[in-house]
Amino acid sequence: MTKAAMITICGRPNVGKSTLTNALVGEKIAIVSNKPQTTRNRITAIVNRGDTQFVLMDTPGFHKPKTRLGDYMVNVVKESVADVDCVLLLVEPVASPGPQELALIERIGQTKAPALLVINKIDTVDKARLLEVMAAYSTLYQFDAILPISARTGEGVDELMAELEKYAQEGPHFFPEDMITDQPERQICAELVREKLLRCLDKEIPHGTAVEVTKFSERDNGIIDLEVTIYCEKESHKGIIIGKKGSMLRKIGELARTDIEAFMGTKVYLQTWVKVKENWRDSMAQLRNFGFSEQ
Repeated sequence: MTKAAMITICGRPNVGKSTLTNALVGEKIAIVSNKPQTTRNRITAIVNRGDTQFVLMDTPGFHKPKTRLGDYMVNVVKESVADVDCVLLLVEPVASPGPQELALIERIGQTKAPALLVINKIDTVDKARLLEVMAAYSTLYQFDAILPISARTGEGVDELMAELEKYAQEGPHFFPEDMITDQPERQICAELVREKLLRCLDKEIPHGTAVEVTKFSERDNGIIDLEVTIYCEKESHKGIIIGKKGSMLRKIGELARTDIEAFMGTKVYLQTWVKVKENWRDSMAQLRNFGFSEQ
């Protein structure tokens, strides 16, 4: 007998949704950074434990959108909360829920989906403060359970998986046993490059970038040839991304190649270019070209 559970992970930007997804999968499939709105699309992760398959949907951070890309990201979250076996609302250990949490709780209530409240980053606060956080959220919604965890250290993650087991339904698995994500390899490679842009660049510049893999081929000896184009919104941003004598682009490429090789398990020959597409985040045509189509 096999079982499966569809789980949506949602929360405000930078709460640790992608870090938790990677921790549950045991491998890096979602990029992480200390900048908000890192995840732009819904990422499906697959975790197989015994006869149970957990299909985890890592969603973009819920925020007040300022561009059409932002509108798209918020809609992805709203749609992902419906028609699942359980919604996992990830919050920080702060006893004052913000507008993002209140809006998500309202949306969860509309869908009537079972919901868990998961308090992340407990390694950053005194454990006594968690009681205040639990009390604050308990007055807002009747969560099935409230679990404190640290996605970064792994504390409480096994207890979370045990709780998620309760939502598994009898039936066939949705994905093959050896799959850990529905993302194509070239998409993960593009995201790993974008992660390095977020790490190396300041302020608004990385949020105005998109990454496209224009070549992905494997040689007879197993080496992968990867050609990537980085798009930005301004000519001045292009200069910053390239850096003096190409130093910044070289740094981004080297960091990305290291992670891509670890993910692919082979040597990678990576070439990068930078092009300008002004205001692409507010262009529906460009958003579709970059894969941000309605799900």
